[in-house]
Amino acid sequence: MKYPVTFLPQNIVTHAPEGTTVFNAANWAGLPIDSTCGGRGTCGKCKVRLVRGADGVSEADHRFIAEAELAAGWRLSCRAAVHGECVAEVPRLMSSPKAALLGYGQHVLLDPNVAKVYLKLDEPTLEDQRGDLTRLLDALRVEGWDVRPDPALWRALPGVLRDSDWTVTAVVVGDELIAVEPGDTSAEAYGVAVDVGTTTVVAAVVNLMTGAVVAIKSTLNGQAAFGADVISRASHVMADPGGLTVLHERIVATLNALVAELCAQAGVRPEQIYEAVAVGNATMLHLLLGITPEPISVAPFIPAVDGPVTVAAADFDLALHPRARLGLLPHLGAYVGADIVSGVLATGLVRNPDDRLRLYIDVGTNGEIVLGSRARALATAAPAGPAFEGAQIRCGMRASDGAIEGVRIEPQGAGAVRLQVIGGGHLAPIGLCGSGLIDAVAELINVGLVDSSGRLLTPAAARAAGQPSELVERLVTVDGVRAFLLSAPGQNIVLTQTDIRALQFAKGAISAGVHVLLDAMGVTPDDVYEVLLAGSFGSYINPASARTIGLVPQVPVDRIVAVGNAAGEGAKMCLLSFREREAAHQLPGFIDYLELSGRPDFNDIFMEVLAFPPPAGAPPVVRRQ
Repeated sequence: MKYPVTFLPQNIVTHAPEGTTVFNAANWAGLPIDSTCGGRGTCGKCKVRLVRGADGVSEADHRFIAEAELAAGWRLSCRAAVHGECVAEVPRLMSSPKAALLGYGQHVLLDPNVAKVYLKLDEPTLEDQRGDLTRLLDALRVEGWDVRPDPALWRALPGVLRDSDWTVTAVVVGDELIAVEPGDTSAEAYGVAVDVGTTTVVAAVVNLMTGAVVAIKSTLNGQAAFGADVISRASHVMADPGGLTVLHERIVATLNALVAELCAQAGVRPEQIYEAVAVGNATMLHLLLGITPEPISVAPFIPAVDGPVTVAAADFDLALHPRARLGLLPHLGAYVGADIVSGVLATGLVRNPDDRLRLYIDVGTNGEIVLGSRARALATAAPAGPAFEGAQIRCGMRASDGAIEGVRIEPQGAGAVRLQVIGGGHLAPIGLCGSGLIDAVAELINVGLVDSSGRLLTPAAARAAGQPSELVERLVTVDGVRAFLLSAPGQNIVLTQTDIRALQFAKGAISAGVHVLLDAMGVTPDDVYEVLLAGSFGSYINPASARTIGLVPQVPVDRIVAVGNAAGEGAKMCLLSFREREAAHQLPGFIDYLELSGRPDFNDIFMEVLAFPPPAGAPPVVRRQ
């Protein structure tokens, strides 16, 4: 159940799920409410006046708010939960908070979960014999921090306080005191945002004080030797008694090596990294935590952990600060993971004030799809298969040097075929990656060598249709299968009829998933304002080609936008703003997940969208109801 929450005097209205705090509802609506403790009820700064919807007085309210103000409806917004229609009056901020544009045009307040508090403590005397820890915690409470000390720091505390002449910096992560450093180190705080992809792992070291990314790098996931997809990884765990340990150690080693390289590049010590935020699909994050993904891979597809978690990074052998914390975002479903939650956050898809319907597609072996606006959102996952990754394609390969990533066929005249090769024009092509596959098929459709059914013309049919001789000569037969020669004859890089069918099935699965969401939402493709193509692969897809093959609805090309590694951007937002992290934690309560397996209408829809869209000007195909 969601209830309207109105914020005055701005007159901003949002809808918050039952039990959401007024503070988090304001974060969701993009309205800053003052706070230094991260909405934990310890700083007393987030006061609002509840005109309607007050539901009692908390202990924290009594501590920070006078009785007369309580009677007038003033409450700490972080302690006031929404249980019905609510109207809150928000005081104007007394200062301008630090903010930055992050993600994709998202205005984000810089309020990291990590705080460094510089303290000058009173030295103990015969009249003041408080213990070292009590003295430290009392000083932090004066600054608005009521924290739980990590027991691991107790042993070093007496020496640190006395060696630093009682001048120290406390390091707080969330509501935990994880370190006490000598002197003033408040200007030095870093975190790492990680996107744990099945194939590629991307990490960025971020200055938590300024919001600047000081180093970023990607590398191959060390688990890749055990299969290209999550099913292969889960199968390895099930088949080998030591498989879980090996896969966990591989991803930890990958992350530690990546972080070490980034720290060296940025001149940052690993012990200066106090927090990591990691996103990825459910299987990858389970393996990172050392949890078997077996139940995710079989019906009814249940993850062991689907909510947000915060754990000690050292418990999982991550080489950061000894008491650094690792935060993981929640999943929407077994196959729509924290990486999609992070991407939705980064694009503002369900918080955009224009209320327009947007479609988010992360294209890959498993195509994750979200359709929605500020009013409602739905998500699903479609089993696209490996074609988009260049797998099971005759000349397919990963997107690396020598791969054809773009294809252009001149529609008139000689019919010249132009290739764009990763690594530059001086490299001879050695294969075809996913974006090149989509381009090649789209171009063959555009020039009329592939029809809507996906059939590649024979040389005789092409000649009869008036195709240029240059193109007719490229129509060859390879091992008894029709094919189109993309490269120079000696290089023998071909696109076969079988490859075209593989792409059809891959794009058909995603297109069917899109249509299921459209039907469930009660809208048509014409109602979609914008399509957002996410993931490293989505960044390289030609939007016009994606529309030509029917991978995306037939929206104007300028409204098909590549948003790149949106998952990584969302992880950075969560690292730099506890408010954005809280918004991410709320997303599973706002986005409804639809499971495609077992739906009686999915196969029918899949068959209806399997064909390529008709060329411009042809009558539209009408779907059966």
